[in-house]
Amino acid sequence: MSRIILITGGARSGKSSYAEQLALSLSSTPVYLATAHIWDEEFRDRVRRHQERRGPQWTLVEEELHLSSHDFTGRTVLVDCLTLWATNFFCREEQDASTDEVLDALKAEFDRLVSQDATFIFVTNEIGMGGTSDNEVQRRFTDLQGWMNQYVASRADEVTLMVSGLPLKVK
Repeated sequence: MSRIILITGGARSGKSSYAEQLALSLSSTPVYLATAHIWDEEFRDRVRRHQERRGPQWTLVEEELHLSSHDFTGRTVLVDCLTLWATNFFCREEQDASTDEVLDALKAEFDRLVSQDATFIFVTNEIGMGGTSDNEVQRRFTDLQGWMNQYVASRADEVTLMVSGLPLKVK
């Protein structure tokens, strides 16, 4: 049976660091499941800094879309992050699919992943806590991300909201 932990919060709230510490407290050899697509050099530097922060005890798996294609049975897996993963689906499907269709695809892939007997720690962003964008594509993505966060939170055993580096237990 899987265990699902969701770590959420705003940008630079300490989500990833907190999630990494949690993963290491649960396993001496956790898996870091990186979902990022490298869009530019600034982001490449950001990824490099994340990698340097982690030690050799981590197993790195890079997967932009099909997270469930990997076997994580018996492992502790940090998925960083749901927002970038949803972005990958959204950008790939955005021209041809409705927001509901993309959300359904994300939910189905999430369900396949967490059907494995493993501990999953998901990091996500609360991008909808700010103002409403005047850009239709940004509004559609904010809706998609918010609905996906709600779905994962409903399935999670634990939810933590990070605020200014402080973890607040929500569930």
